[in-house]
Amino acid sequence: MNTVPINPQIIKDEAGRSLGVFLTTTEFQQLLDELEELEDIKAYDEAKGRENDDSIPFRQAIDEIRKGIVK
Repeated sequence: MNTVPINPQIIKDEAGRSLGVFLTTTEFQQLLDELEELEDIKAYDEAKGRENDDSIPFRQAIDEIRKGIVK
């Protein structure tokens, strides 16, 4: 992924309070692309974690205990 330098311009009111940020459309799109990639990485990591997880839902555990499957 190509990284575009981000040069935000802070928009302020007469009192000097920050009102917002101005980005070029290229900078904005780059941020959106990077956020999407991070979301994909997070989803992958969560899926990988579940793949190695031996846990079962609470209700299923209770049912198995009651049926004598788990001691």
